[in-house]
Amino acid sequence: MVASGPAGPRRRLGAELRRLRTGKGLHLDAVAHQLRCSASKISRLETGKGIPKPADVRALIRLYDVTGDAEREMLLRLVRESRTEGWWQTYTEGVAPERFFLDAPGRYAALETDAVGLRSFDLSILNGVLQTEDYARAVMTAQLPRRSSEEIDQLVEMRMRRQEALHRPVPLRLDMIVDESALARVVGSRSVMAAQVRWLLDLMDLPTVSIRLVAFDAGIHRAHMGHFVILEIPDDLGSDVVYFEGHAGESFLDGPSEVDAYDDVFAEVSGLALDARASRAAVRRYLDDYAPRGKAQPYDRVQDQ
Repeated sequence: MVASGPAGPRRRLGAELRRLRTGKGLHLDAVAHQLRCSASKISRLETGKGIPKPADVRALIRLYDVTGDAEREMLLRLVRESRTEGWWQTYTEGVAPERFFLDAPGRYAALETDAVGLRSFDLSILNGVLQTEDYARAVMTAQLPRRSSEEIDQLVEMRMRRQEALHRPVPLRLDMIVDESALARVVGSRSVMAAQVRWLLDLMDLPTVSIRLVAFDAGIHRAHMGHFVILEIPDDLGSDVVYFEGHAGESFLDGPSEVDAYDDVFAEVSGLALDARASRAAVRRYLDDYAPRGKAQPYDRVQDQ
């Protein structure tokens, strides 16, 4: 079972602080002036991106005239929970940030830990939560060429740990739309791909996992501008978040209009995808290609017949 992390409490604390500030009719600059800090610091606290210090939150409690014991204790409890160590920190320790998908190695893991569901469009590489260990190592090695093998091993272990969320008491729901190019492209080797495709077929059996393919003959769609993930966050922990990565670094979008735009794109590309049965058959054909019967252990399942 994946332990909870500090991202949720940080976002909830930020929402509470923003509510208190706006309730007082104060602008960020006015609050920053009172606390003798920058407006960006207050903004980061309100968006859940900064690690809150108890002294800062106590100062805000005084400024906002929070007098109720229950409300004060709730805010300070969120501060304590926001400062706890997430399960992922063991795996990112000693791995320095790098522009690409390691700007802040734990931020995505923190959000995914708090999420109840993921909706993802994968264009050229499978989502990390779907990857086998060998596939993940091949991806990491190619994308992080300056990293040592020890650092790669840490990040691969972290990626494997994320998959525990699929088997927790309330499993993480997956609705994954995968472009066929992600299966056609050989990552690592053909044997690595054979094992990866077998794993996809196993995942497709889970009741909380949906993996569907957009076939080559579906043509081009605006989703093909790039892969993305929509993290579905419980209402009490904040709004949904869109995540994507590129050569300039990671991006996290949580504005209502931004999330709505990606919701629309996902809905459209989902409509182009094969249904569950046809997707399984297509994935099964790739297994036949990467591991022909007679050269590897066959993958015979009632569903494939």
